[in-house]
Amino acid sequence: MSFVLVDHPRPGVALVTLNRPERMNAMAFDVMVPFRETLERISHDNAIRAVVVTGAGKGFSSGADQTSAGSPPHIDGLTRPTVALRAMEMLDNVVLALRRMHQPVISAVNGAAIGGGLCLALASDVRIASDAAYFRAAGINNGLTASELGLSYLLPRAIGSSRAFEIMLSGRDVHAEEAERIGLVSRCVPADDLLGACFDLADRMATFSRPGLELTKRTLWSGLDAASLESHIHQEGLGQLLVRLLTDNFEEATAARKEDRTPRFRDTR
Repeated sequence: MSFVLVDHPRPGVALVTLNRPERMNAMAFDVMVPFRETLERISHDNAIRAVVVTGAGKGFSSGADQTSAGSPPHIDGLTRPTVALRAMEMLDNVVLALRRMHQPVISAVNGAAIGGGLCLALASDVRIASDAAYFRAAGINNGLTASELGLSYLLPRAIGSSRAFEIMLSGRDVHAEEAERIGLVSRCVPADDLLGACFDLADRMATFSRPGLELTKRTLWSGLDAASLESHIHQEGLGQLLVRLLTDNFEEATAARKEDRTPRFRDTR
């Protein structure tokens, strides 16, 4: 049985499903290793224009597997402290793989996104939640820190520092309606409509210029890292110039508006 499934529900769209529903898609290594490998493979698949990530069953991901997490690969002969470092690095790389994908990544949060599961959702570019979804920074409830897998970096940037502090220090649940209100997700939809809403958004993204889409994703993420507007605005401009000067997309978009038709960008492939 594969713990990571890949489907192609629409042309140019990949659906990646964490497939261990009996354990709420917990982040055991036998799930996360193939998940990272799958993301890296899809990132280099030029037929895929957008990616949707979800969980099988009633949960998106419940975070750390407290029953049997298994072991990270390539640890033969290592002592426990080094194994722990390798395990942390491997899970960190899953979060980074989501962020580094060439395609936009949409998380279809169908249920619980707890601990590391919340981190996976935040590492996506867009989050859409079903009305059954909820989120929890669970580390603090387990006697640890709530800061893991980039959460203390990503969450304040998504919802602001005051709300992030409160959620991470309290360990409380954030249900779908509140998640939409505070900007943790962009939309909350009925459970039966979740994947369809994500596929529709992916379809829309796939109609745009490939370099335009990729550069927009990159500059959005780099903008979150930028030390100042001045340091970032130049990078934005270079990306815009690249697409403007090396394609005829602007001329095509202008003509399409005048002719009341959908633009046909030649670099969507």
